[in-house]
Amino acid sequence: MAITFVVANQKGGIGKTTTATTIAGILGKKYKTLLIDADPQGNSSATYQAKIKDQATLYDVMVDSDRIPLEEAVQHLDNGDIVASDPLLIKAEKLLDGDVEGLYRLKDAIEEVESYDYIIIDTAPALGVVLYNSLIAADRVIIPITADAYSLQGINQLYSTIKAVQKRQNPSLKIEGLLLVKYSGRSNLEKNMLEELKKTAESMGTKLFETKIRECVKTKEAQTANKLLIDYAPNCTTMQDYNELVKEIV
Repeated sequence: MAITFVVANQKGGIGKTTTATTIAGILGKKYKTLLIDADPQGNSSATYQAKIKDQATLYDVMVDSDRIPLEEAVQHLDNGDIVASDPLLIKAEKLLDGDVEGLYRLKDAIEEVESYDYIIIDTAPALGVVLYNSLIAADRVIIPITADAYSLQGINQLYSTIKAVQKRQNPSLKIEGLLLVKYSGRSNLEKNMLEELKKTAESMGTKLFETKIRECVKTKEAQTANKLLIDYAPNCTTMQDYNELVKEIV
């Protein structure tokens, strides 16, 4: 049975996709790894150069009336294995709303798959049905966060959602940790926020990862080139940090 990680934070521009694709890329070099793009914006799908037209996507697995097995939606690409997102996925909020079984669509689909060691789910910056599906299907949650007050405020709502899922649908769900991203370590604000983040993590029954992800221009270049960071710039500082992160979580 695969270990499933969800990368989640309802705040946009927080580095979820970079985190999800880079973790999947690192794990994919050693283990059978699948990335699931559960964000209708499809940034992970673009990074993997995945097809959407004339191709089964996560929408067909979760929402379509003729739902298909997850394995039929997997694309085996140069960057790795992925189940692509689809702009139609935004309809899931309306189509699955009020459907109790609808909350378990992704969990049911993942449980039918036996060929992977790790599954990474990239999520949208929103608290909705697709995120609930992802949390119910997952074993662990990684929460990327930046060192600013707005980021901290947004985490409380996500934590409430996670607690609700732990209580009712997935008691084994664990918050693996808060991941500090876009970190420079040079500003006094960041240094002061570190202690605040550690306290927040402790109050959530988790930790602030020892590894902090620094930013470098190679990350954006890799996105523009539709390449995984591990392939585009394996020695850049951001990649070094993600390698250390994977050592922490595996």
